Amino acid sequence: MKLSNILGLNARTQQFSYRFNTIQGKKIARSKIQTWRVLRNKGIPTPKVLKRFKKSSDILDFDWCSLPDAFALKPSRGLGGEGIIVIKKRLIDRKLSKKSLLIPGSVNTKENEKNCRWLTTQKTIVTPDDLKLHILDILEGAYSMGSEPDVAFIQEYVGRHKAFRKFAYRGTPDIRIIVFRKVPVMAMLRLPTKESKGRANLHQGAIGVGVDIVTGITTKAIYGGGYIRVKPGTKRKLHGIKIPNWRKCLEIAVEAQIASQLNYAGVDVVMHPEKGPMIIEINSQPGLQIQLANSAGLRRRLDKIEDLQVVNAEHGVRIAQALFAERFADRVKVDEGIKSVNVWELVKIVSKDKKLVEAPAKIDTGAWRTSIDYDMAESLGLIYPENIIASKSVRSTHGRSKRKWINLSFYLAGRKIKTTASLANRKQMRVKLIIGRRDIGSFLVKFNESEVAGHDWYKSLWTKTKHSN
Repeated sequence: MKLSNILGLNARTQQFSYRFNTIQGKKIARSKIQTWRVLRNKGIPTPKVLKRFKKSSDILDFDWCSLPDAFALKPSRGLGGEGIIVIKKRLIDRKLSKKSLLIPGSVNTKENEKNCRWLTTQKTIVTPDDLKLHILDILEGAYSMGSEPDVAFIQEYVGRHKAFRKFAYRGTPDIRIIVFRKVPVMAMLRLPTKESKGRANLHQGAIGVGVDIVTGITTKAIYGGGYIRVKPGTKRKLHGIKIPNWRKCLEIAVEAQIASQLNYAGVDVVMHPEKGPMIIEINSQPGLQIQLANSAGLRRRLDKIEDLQVVNAEHGVRIAQALFAERFADRVKVDEGIKSVNVWELVKIVSKDKKLVEAPAKIDTGAWRTSIDYDMAESLGLIYPENIIASKSVRSTHGRSKRKWINLSFYLAGRKIKTTASLANRKQMRVKLIIGRRDIGSFLVKFNESEVAGHDWYKSLWTKTKHSN
């Protein structure tokens, strides 16, 4: 990971959070209640809010034994997971029937409260009196920034999806997705540990696991400031975990970013065991450890999409999956052997109707992105609305111009490469396809003077292509 690609604290705050985020958006993100209201009004899935406590009298008037067996008590403006109590189940006193405890007013309220107890995810027992005292602390601002008065609320319990039960300690894992201008740029699965006391916050000791944007499969993991391969104390590998409903996770994260009026946001997604992905929280200044978990810098990814025109959430996800795929092929290069390619190569391009069309290409290590001639792409049937993912202004030796990007697949030295290519006018150029270093991957490029000049070699290659086609 290059230092120039890393997004630092000052750059995040000044160039992205301050520059791109509206004041109203920041207000929404600071309040979990506000966030829940905005998401609910837009029809974006989020856990239900069962009860709000704005003043102390709300505590006295509430029938505590009417609460469900499992729920979460939270401060609206709490930071870093502080002040959250997660109730896992109700403890029933055998002297009283379960029926009498669950029906409000079925017995004397005070007597009922004495026998109402719950077990938290931390295996501690709490009573209505414990919850009341905790709510009073929240109302007085014990967990808010600047100790300002706050609002407490009780929210639906999400629990752990079966895909994460073996990896998370007691609490609910979540997926942090960084979304910038309708494009999800990076993702991380956060797994609670014993050290984090069941919370999914990295600074409290949770595990952060990088997630490939295309597949939703975990890649690398960080814990306690270093990289790990297995869950501490076990042999369970942290890479290769498949996150269910991944595309839905990305789409609702983008929808939440749009609804929040933030252009740069960290969206936290939880996986309800029955209901699927839900948004739990939105952050206007998300932490930067996600870069370590992915071994990739945010800065470069953000710069790539800053001036893109993105239509909606689905379009944003398509762009992300085209631009930010993990190079899984590089991981198996030892097994495959390191392949070498020449500066000039004959490649097979996959056309719209899935035919393989041979064409000469130049391996250009001086170019970052692959580029294809507009007329060639059109003849292959690759220029149609669903295959055009974006338009962007680029600078080249011919000056600044606006180019479209398309999805492109081709075979180089027997290896299939799926990428995005810019469309360019290469009518006057010898070669219609330039392969940039972004798509060279683990190939070793062989250089010599005759190949770089390429006149004779290119002519023979082009002749071969014409005869084969």
